[in-house]
Amino acid sequence: MTTTAPTSDTTTAVRQLRLVVHAEDLDAALAFYRDALGMTPELDLTTPTAAGNDARVVVLDAGRATLELISTAQRTLIDELEVGAEASREIRVALEVDDARTSYDAATAAGADVVAPPTRTPWGSLNARLEGPAGLQLTVFQQIDPE
Repeated sequence: MTTTAPTSDTTTAVRQLRLVVHAEDLDAALAFYRDALGMTPELDLTTPTAAGNDARVVVLDAGRATLELISTAQRTLIDELEVGAEASREIRVALEVDDARTSYDAATAAGADVVAPPTRTPWGSLNARLEGPAGLQLTVFQQIDPE
């Protein structure tokens, strides 16, 4: 495996990554991400609109955010190891958790569709693949061995 040292220019460094997801049923999505997966609300803002309906945004704390860019071959490898077949979309959200089995159980109890149950990966993590609300494909993972 080849790695390169990170480079950073503090004048252009990104300070936060926000994944913005449209949820037709915001209450159901909140029940899943906040209640089942334990993400803490940082902001809950409702704004009245001229049309008479309320516009609402809820920002949930998902811990440290990173942007993981992968090649097609890596995506195929991950799918094969986690699912046993190609299953990824262009965007998949991976959530590191303390206990992948517990998070998997909570997510499925809250209505997530199972793509693949918790599976040990060669890179030392326990990963489970799910379909969550708002059309979001998720991997919940627990890092077992040092990366």
